[in-house]
Parts: sequence; structure tokens; C-alpha cells
Amino acid sequence: MKTSLRHLFKHYGNVLNVTAHNNLRMRGQAFVSFESKEIAAKAVKEVKGFPLYGKPMQLGFAKTRSDAVVEKFDSQQMPQHLAERKQRKKATRRNNPIALRMKAKKQAAQAADGTTLATAPKRPVVQMPDEYLPPNRVLFLQNLPAETITKEALQDLFGQYPNLVDIRTVPTKKDIAFVEYADEDSATKAKDALHNYKIDGEVKIKITYARK
Repeated sequence: MKTSLRHLFKHYGNVLNVTAHNNLRMRGQAFVSFESKEIAAKAVKEVKGFPLYGKPMQLGFAKTRSDAVVEKFDSQQMPQHLAERKQRKKATRRNNPIALRMKAKKQAAQAADGTTLATAPKRPVVQMPDEYLPPNRVLFLQNLPAETITKEALQDLFGQYPNLVDIRTVPTKKDIAFVEYADEDSATKAKDALHNYKIDGEVKIKITYARK
């Protein structure tokens, strides 16, 4: 459609832009931008009723200037132009007759059922304590001595138990770490043996299964 419109209207003057819409609400509509009102007026007068794809064309002037016109003749106002268009688009969506009818229909159905549009308050999300998390092959370490603990020390400690895969520390939070084993059984053995172990002789480390 855009190519056909550009070819048709170029005989009246320089066509700055052609915009055609494919959405259901605006299907069959298009906007043709010219350099002047005089050229546009002549095109409207002479092309109105011209058959395009078997249907007579209905022409009229747009309510606002197009992006192409603003960009060419008043580019400094482009940001304001786009902002105003965005606001008009929001208002159009809010006042869309189809959307309003659907909302009214929904309200009527809820009223018939004795229900209201008010939504129930959200229940607070209750998170399972770390101690009750189901077993898996990754352990979560807490209460590590942040000033003295090293990845090598953890490697030596947890490497006593078979099938150690990796130890991951958190640079921004040095009092926690993750220890991964090849299987759940190996992780469980290490957890049972080292939970509450005093890694520095004072503070007990807390070991739980990591959250998935």
C-alpha cells in the first residue's frame, strides 16, 4: 500500500513520508505527509474518491502534524512533539470503546456473582528456613571468619571428603561460600561432619543445603 500511495501522490509534490497501519483498529488507514498545506489541499481535492484496490479513497487532513513534517521544518520541537503524541496514544487506549465495553461487561458479570473488583491482599511469602531445605549436592556456608578465611583453607577442609567439585566464594561478602560435590551423598557427609566446626577455633560455621 505504501508504494502505491507514494506513486499516486508524488505527482502533487514532494512526499515526505507515507505511514500505513496493519493493526486491526487502523487497518486500511494511511497518512501521507507533504511539504506544504497547499500541496496537501490540492491532493485531497483531486484524489478524493479515487479507486484504490477496488474501493474509493476517503481523504481528509490529519489532526496533528506528522513526525516527518516536524523533523523537516521544526526539528527543535521534535522531543515535545513525540511526548505529546505518546500522551494522546495513552488517552486513546484508556477511552477505547471496545476496552470500555469489555470492562463494563466484566463488572456486570462480577456484580451478578456477588463479587467485586477489589482484590484480596497479597499473603506474605513465607520462606523455608535454611535448616529445612531438601538435600542437594551444593552446600551453603555462613558465619565464615571474613578477615582470615581463604578459598585454599576451605579447599583443605572440605577436600577431606570425596567427590569435591568446586568452592565458590563471594568477593563482596566474604563470610559466605558455596561448596559443590559431585553427588548429594558426598555433600551430606561433609555437611554432617563439618556443621558447627570452629574453623578459627572460635566461631562455628553454619552449613546448610543451598537453595535451588
